[in-house]
Amino acid sequence: MSERALRGTRLVVTSYETDRGIDLAPRQAVEYACENGHRFEMPFSVEADIPPEWECKACGAQALLVDGDGPEEKKGKPARTHWDMLMERRTREELEEVLAERLAVLRSGAMNIAVHPRDSRKSA
Repeated sequence: MSERALRGTRLVVTSYETDRGIDLAPRQAVEYACENGHRFEMPFSVEADIPPEWECKACGAQALLVDGDGPEEKKGKPARTHWDMLMERRTREELEEVLAERLAVLRSGAMNIAVHPRDSRKSA
């Protein structure tokens, strides 16, 4: 394509459509304020759910809705510990039975844990 064909036209920068004859959706201005003292308004549709927080235009901090409810606190799940997961698999009685079996094996000497294989090579 020749450069002369596009001369004098700014592509993608300017829209040649107008807003004449178009009815925009009814809007409402919602005010937000951030912790740094900045206040600004955001336009929303009348039918839209208004978010309780929005990013501040000036500083990027979280701004809260003026005269509105704060954001809902999210419920955090308690941390699952190793003990919690163990108790999901076994009852306390089963754990005591396994402990008694392991202690009996250790006391009988059937499992010699005192001598490490590397230690036995040094003495030989």
